[in-house]
Amino acid sequence: MPSIVAWTLFILGVAHVPFGIIKFRTSFGEAVSAGFVNQFKMHEARRTALWFTILGPLLMLAGHTAIYAVDVGDLALLKIVGIYVFATSIICVIAVPKSGFWATLLVSPLLIAAGYGLLP
Repeated sequence: MPSIVAWTLFILGVAHVPFGIIKFRTSFGEAVSAGFVNQFKMHEARRTALWFTILGPLLMLAGHTAIYAVDVGDLALLKIVGIYVFATSIICVIAVPKSGFWATLLVSPLLIAAGYGLLP
């Protein structure tokens, strides 16, 4: 079970990148057409596109770390990843209730529980 939870976090990250590129293709296209460099600062839609999409690799990193922790039996590391993801998810769900952070809010307590050895 801990392995499935860790992989779920990684897959959420993998899905974020193509979904973000497709969903925000207009914003990214405008930024690229304008030269890309410094093209996100003054445009809210472009900033949203960048932050949404760049979250993907960060979720992948957290997921990959959790996968590693499960594979080597490092429950302390697994618990730490879960706590960071949980804290971030709580803040983001409060700040932006209509967001995908509900998914990480569901996954992170499972990571924490696995870190305490409570999942089979």
